[in-house]
Amino acid sequence: MPLESYSQDPLAWLTEVYGPDLDRLEREPHLVAAVDQHAAAVRDSVPLDPGHMADYLLGFLDELHAQGWRPHDREPFPEVRLLALCWLAEQVGILPMGDPPA
Repeated sequence: MPLESYSQDPLAWLTEVYGPDLDRLEREPHLVAAVDQHAAAVRDSVPLDPGHMADYLLGFLDELHAQGWRPHDREPFPEVRLLALCWLAEQVGILPMGDPPA
C-alpha cells in the first residue's frame, strides 16, 4: 500500500504495512522494550479508541510524509513508533475488520 494511501484509512494502512512486522517482537527482545516505551507514551497522550488513534496516526504520518520519510526507512523513531501503534491497535482490538496482522 503506497504511503499516500494512509489518509483514506490510517489504521488499515498501518495494519497492512506494519502488521507483518509484529512477529519481530517474538524474535527481538530489544525491540520489545523499545515498542513498550513508545506504546506507553502513546497511551499517556491518546485515548485508545479507533477515532483518536486514527487521528494521531494521521497527524504523525502527515509530518513524516512532509519530511520525505517512506515506510521501512531505517529511521528508528518512526519505525518503532509505528510498530508500537500497530501493536497497541491489536492489543485493544481496534484493527480494521478483515485485516489482522500477519
